[in-house]
Amino acid sequence: MAEVVALVDYGAGNLHSVENALKAAGGAGVTVTADPDVVRAADRIVLPGVGSFKACAEGLRAIPGLVDAMAERVQVGGAPFLGICVGMQLLASRGVEHGITEGLGWIPGEVRLIERTDPAIKVPHMGWNDVALTPHAPAGDLIEPGEAYFLHSYHFVPEDGRAIAAMTDHGGGLVAAVADGNVVGVQFHPEKSQAYGLALLSRFLEWKP
Repeated sequence: MAEVVALVDYGAGNLHSVENALKAAGGAGVTVTADPDVVRAADRIVLPGVGSFKACAEGLRAIPGLVDAMAERVQVGGAPFLGICVGMQLLASRGVEHGITEGLGWIPGEVRLIERTDPAIKVPHMGWNDVALTPHAPAGDLIEPGEAYFLHSYHFVPEDGRAIAAMTDHGGGLVAAVADGNVVGVQFHPEKSQAYGLALLSRFLEWKP
């Protein structure tokens, strides 16, 4: 029987593309859902996100019981979790876009505007860029070095550097991935990263943290 992969639908994700990419990567049991009971029973959880931190955080909390169900299944139950783009940023303690907004707080840190240290550097950071692993990348080669597609104006700054699994360079280092136990988040878009992204999703579907 195929594992149930809950792709969380809270009105703030590139759901169709992520769903197709997960299925192409071998996710036969992908279920797009906003139902806390489905999330609570899922084998794996994927949280996408497109737009502002504030809008995404508010959208997630607007669905009764959803945040609690995610926390119960992931933080207590140990289900593998993947956050994508703003879905990864929501792991932080807070975001400062359009005022301070609380995140999930699963990986303490702050989501801040990318600082332009060089006039030639454009914000948003958009397009293909390198993903370079840190010594803290999760075991099992879940995240591999390569090139991925990024599109973001804000970046995650974890309080503990050991949570940083990968970096990229855009006028200075930016966090490309975070990880803590069974929780991983990627700033780039696997669903837009062609072979590199599908390979990552395939490894996530087999990941046993």
